[in-house]
Amino acid sequence: MTVTIEPKPTKTAAQDDPHRRRWLFPALVVGALVLTVLSAGYIDFAPTTLIDGLDDVGNLLERMLPPRVDDTGRIVSLALDTLLMAVLGTVLAAIVSIPLAFLAARNTSPHPVLYSAARAVITFCRAMPDLLFAVLFVRALGIGVLPGILALALHSIGMLGKLFADAIEETDVGPREAIRAAGAGYFREMINAVVPQVVPAWIGAFVYRIDINLRMSVVLGFVGAGGIGFALQDALRGLIYPRALGIVLVILVIIATMELAAMALRRMLLVPSEAGPQRDRLMRIGASAVLVVAVVSSFVVLELDPRSLLTWIGPSIEVFGRMVPPDFSSLGSDLFDAAVQTVAIGVVATAIGIVLSIPVGVLAARNASPHPAVYWFARTWILLVRAVPELILAVVFVAALGLGPVAGTCALAIGSVGFLGKLVADAIEEIDPGPVEAVASVGGGWWNRTLGAVVPQAIPSMAGSSLYLVDVNIRTSTVLGIVGAGGIGFLLFESIRTLNFDVAGAIVLVIFVVVYIVERISGWIRSLLV
Repeated sequence: MTVTIEPKPTKTAAQDDPHRRRWLFPALVVGALVLTVLSAGYIDFAPTTLIDGLDDVGNLLERMLPPRVDDTGRIVSLALDTLLMAVLGTVLAAIVSIPLAFLAARNTSPHPVLYSAARAVITFCRAMPDLLFAVLFVRALGIGVLPGILALALHSIGMLGKLFADAIEETDVGPREAIRAAGAGYFREMINAVVPQVVPAWIGAFVYRIDINLRMSVVLGFVGAGGIGFALQDALRGLIYPRALGIVLVILVIIATMELAAMALRRMLLVPSEAGPQRDRLMRIGASAVLVVAVVSSFVVLELDPRSLLTWIGPSIEVFGRMVPPDFSSLGSDLFDAAVQTVAIGVVATAIGIVLSIPVGVLAARNASPHPAVYWFARTWILLVRAVPELILAVVFVAALGLGPVAGTCALAIGSVGFLGKLVADAIEEIDPGPVEAVASVGGGWWNRTLGAVVPQAIPSMAGSSLYLVDVNIRTSTVLGIVGAGGIGFLLFESIRTLNFDVAGAIVLVIFVVVYIVERISGWIRSLLV
């Protein structure tokens, strides 16, 4: 007998009390400003630091010019490794996430215990940064691509498992009831009634995750987990800055190309074509065939033994087991200071990112940009910034400004422009055109339309995206210390390097708690704004 947990409709606090919105948003703004000021003071971040940092980065870039790519064959090989790692890691995550999603969806989970366990696994994988997984797997399995693939796969389960489960919970119960009435069992009911409804959402999430994993895989080499990041780290350690810039440009081209390809692929697979369903079916079959070829090629090109996807468990358990029980006493107050510093970096970077992103997002919105040339410039800028992983930006700022949280804050702030700028632009393009046309009809210029009709409509989406950015930035700031950019990541890297696994266990637990608490608070605030 199947026991399901049906979702119960609930009212948000804002729905129960419409007047709450009048003071809720201003209160959040004031609270955010106070938290930003306190965080900036904690890490000694002055308002002019970012501007001064950009000057220092400019001086560093001058030393990197002209860029060059030495040993082209090796760079191309590492770039291909990076792409295949992202694909294989995402495929492995999807394979695990599908059954996990059915257990984690309230309306399909066979038992409440299985539901809670599945949700716990998804939450853990999502809360732990992928670079952290990579550091631990490198220590357990040695340097190579396998630790990177496993790190990408485990972290991806946190996202894909959640999105897959959410899609299942949103399915129509009608087809399930019809199949159940015909006497079908649980598995036939899931395959015939649920899967056809969720496939489009699953495809979109899968393609988007490949894009994300490619960005992450380019920096896994910093901890010895394979990919083109290893060559970049060599160039930076040797102070061969022209070569480093050349590799960064290669990375930028790869990621930008992959993002454009992912956009085209999502449109091809999810938007019905005018040629009819037969062509859509052929396109999906063709895309599936390409994916299968890419997975097979991954094992060949990466020289990966398929059995290693199972044999990694033993060595990893041995290393992970040495982290228990965690030792909180060795670091003392340094652990608390590093954790607070990590949160402060994420908060200050988010505040700066919001200030920088909103103007760029407005200019990058097709229905709000003052001129097509401005629109394309803003969109190109967002694409370029998004194509450079935050860890690489942190390396650049550390080289320009020196070690410490200021470099990490500047890196995350710049990286936030690409992330939040796109979300702001997309939100503005979805607003109701009526108020904008009304302002224009009475002679309102671009400034009047933007401030009087565009921004007010987009504020709820901006607030939600900004809260999500806080979550992302604090999660990212936990690993910036690996390159000397402040935060708790430096303590973690040093504890693993010196084989103090019990200390590393304490740090990992602190990282999980910090990320989980921030995620829950952010989600709660977003629910109040809805």
